Amino acid sequence: MGFLTPHFDKIYAAMRILTGVMFSMHGMQKLLGLFGGPPEGAPAFIVWGAGLIELIAGALIAIGFMTGPAAFLASGTMAVAFFIGHVARQGSILPIANGGELAVLYCWVFLLFATRGSGIWSVDAARGSSEATA
Repeated sequence: MGFLTPHFDKIYAAMRILTGVMFSMHGMQKLLGLFGGPPEGAPAFIVWGAGLIELIAGALIAIGFMTGPAAFLASGTMAVAFFIGHVARQGSILPIANGGELAVLYCWVFLLFATRGSGIWSVDAARGSSEATA
């Protein structure tokens, strides 16, 4: 798909922004009761701990400010969510069997963001920060 190569920076930026906004919405769901509210039966420390990370890290990733550290924290949070919320509860390591596909995808996408940095259309790029091109 060489014809998309010239557009990589724009596609990457759009993916970072959309992923950050969607992740932040999970935090809004847990903390503010939006979009159907927090998952039923979730312990308070999960709702508040994960919710804060989702809300803040998602917003930082979306605007492209300190994307590397925010994405690394978000990636780890999703790894923990996968193993505690899906593997331990469902007894299967397979994401398709335990409902953890979204956690796995977020985990790996955030790891990519942590290694690549903010890219274009970001606060880091506007500031001339090396974080924009990690």
